[in-house]
Amino acid sequence: MAAPWLRGPRALLLPARLLHAGALPPRDVLLFQHERGRFFAVLGLFCAGQGVFWASLALAALTPPPAPAREPGASGRGGDLRSALWRYGLAAGCGAVGSLVLGAGLVFSLRSVRSVMLRAGGKQVTLTTHAPFGLGAPFTVPLNQVSCMAHRGEVPAMLPLKIKGRRFYFLLDKAGHFPNAQLFDTTVGAYRSL
Repeated sequence: MAAPWLRGPRALLLPARLLHAGALPPRDVLLFQHERGRFFAVLGLFCAGQGVFWASLALAALTPPPAPAREPGASGRGGDLRSALWRYGLAAGCGAVGSLVLGAGLVFSLRSVRSVMLRAGGKQVTLTTHAPFGLGAPFTVPLNQVSCMAHRGEVPAMLPLKIKGRRFYFLLDKAGHFPNAQLFDTTVGAYRSL
């Protein structure tokens, strides 16, 4: 049977005290949460709309204009080559802009963290990102592979997390809720050299 001080609503604050004493949390503990599903749904729709718009513009640029009737003996080779180069350049530019908008929206939604959960035992952390359209994408990593690049009090808006083996930083919005701030600072919020 669990001790009486392990039961009740104050039990969420208990793991911070236990970790300072060297014990491990007996159950999963929520360290961070920031629900912005509507924003990421709108961002996903915006990026998809931009992708369709720029792709259709690129296809329209590739379509050659109707050829005017020419007189026999007139040479128009130089104008045709310049027109084709212009169309291909415009199509490539439109494709690049559309790809950039889609890629930026995808990377931002995959790197914006919705919640951070310290797993029972304190050895693993589950991060849930917003993912495209705000659907959520959870993954679990060992705690010793997570490094916070700044303290919560040092950054004005976003707290960067580095995870070993992942290319970009994960971003925690400081507008979110830290229900166990002290435990966050001693576990996920600690700097580790990876």
